[in-house]
Amino acid sequence: MTLALAVPAHAQAQDESLAMSSQPPEKFSFLIAYGKDECPEAQGDEIVVCAQEPEADRYRVPKELREELREEDNVGGGSWASKVEGYDDIARLSRPNSCSVVGTYGFTGCTSAMLRQWFAERRSTR
Repeated sequence: MTLALAVPAHAQAQDESLAMSSQPPEKFSFLIAYGKDECPEAQGDEIVVCAQEPEADRYRVPKELREELREEDNVGGGSWASKVEGYDDIARLSRPNSCSVVGTYGFTGCTSAMLRQWFAERRSTR
């Protein structure tokens, strides 16, 4: 009976030692070294992940961000006046004279909205 109790206790101690050794280290470092720069050495239980890139890429915007900038440039084409007009249309919804049920005095802007629409249609046909 004593032997039966000793075996599970020994197995439990072994499991605890495995659990203690399988815990991840406290510090991770993800670095990029450029040109001839060397990756730093890990100290203690630190894990260092280091990638080597060419010297020409040291001061460049990362590739993922460059792609996003190109897409925004294509989408945001047009004049500054058209961008301001778009922002003004968005902000107009919560202002007085908005022709909506949301803002204060919203009903008073319905005539202004119809006139803006008429002028926009007239500009587009010319």
